[in-house]
Amino acid sequence: MLLFTPGPTPVPETVRQAMATPTIHHRTPEFEAIFAEVRTRLFDLMKSDEVVMIASTGTGAMEAAVSNLCHDTLLNINAGKFGERFGLIAQAYGLNSVEIQHEWDTPATPEEVLEMLRAHPAIDAIAIQISESAGGLRHPVEAIAAAVKAERPDVMIIADGITAVGVEPIDITHIDALLAGSQKALMLPPGLAIVGLSNAAVEKIGKGKGYYLNLATEIKKQRQNTTAYTAATTLIIGLGAILMQIDEAGGLDTLYADTARRASATRSALEAIGLHSYPRTPAPSMTTIDDDDANAIRSALKQDYGVNVAGGQDHLKGKIFRINQMGLIAPHEAVWVVNAVELALDKLKRRTFDGTASRVFNEVYFGVKGTK
Repeated sequence: MLLFTPGPTPVPETVRQAMATPTIHHRTPEFEAIFAEVRTRLFDLMKSDEVVMIASTGTGAMEAAVSNLCHDTLLNINAGKFGERFGLIAQAYGLNSVEIQHEWDTPATPEEVLEMLRAHPAIDAIAIQISESAGGLRHPVEAIAAAVKAERPDVMIIADGITAVGVEPIDITHIDALLAGSQKALMLPPGLAIVGLSNAAVEKIGKGKGYYLNLATEIKKQRQNTTAYTAATTLIIGLGAILMQIDEAGGLDTLYADTARRASATRSALEAIGLHSYPRTPAPSMTTIDDDDANAIRSALKQDYGVNVAGGQDHLKGKIFRINQMGLIAPHEAVWVVNAVELALDKLKRRTFDGTASRVFNEVYFGVKGTK
């Protein structure tokens, strides 16, 4: 079965082997050396002034960022389940919160964020997804962050990059907290979150808030190549292995280019067989198709063609399907997915199979021109 859900993503065999080595204690020089090397690689990945690893899912990183960087009012951009989650986290901490709400296919704009900022001067942090995985939407986070900082440099910009880090280059010039999760483009099991921080964010954190998710406590310890509490040793070892494998495969620039090419080829292939891309501004992390037969297509993919893709949530349940583009994915696997979708359409008597999807995928991905 090919796993093409947008998280968890498949874990490469080399990474599984690295994580299968005997467990070592986290308070030892041996693990501190591993931690130091992984931390160094993370600075290259996140491009941030500071970086922290937390033994949690990505939601832990979201909560840590909000609780430590918002002291009064959070503005969250709600265009999906995860944008909504930022607002719920703020409310759970007794913070004031306001939100901009959109349909899950519609990106936010710098103009509306600035308008909300002016209407609510107590806003001191803004939380937004770079890639909102509920619908595969890409928000113009960099443009929004730049506009906000030009007017209110004190406002913290929290960017959820859980389905963007390791997928595409992200300009963090005006971003104060960039969040990542292990089970997405980093191709690990769930359970490790990463927070990249600006110097301004570190200064605002001060002594930090909370206990386990207190970022000040973790910054202090992780600068010493250890963690405040028990480290996720196996996942950190695996993270080092996958970052090394990415380097050996050509580095981050190659990974970003391959991901963008694969996302473009997949979208082009599916549109060529009559399907429609859901988000107005698609993120390269996944290909999202809206279709009345979404459930039937997903079922055929899994039962007949050995491909597991994700469906929709809430009001999009049964109305979309999402194909992962994150991580090191072989072209022959990606082309089989679009081929399988075309076969599924044939099974549903939507169109006669003629190999269009795989032909278009190859034309776009490899830059060759096929014959019809």
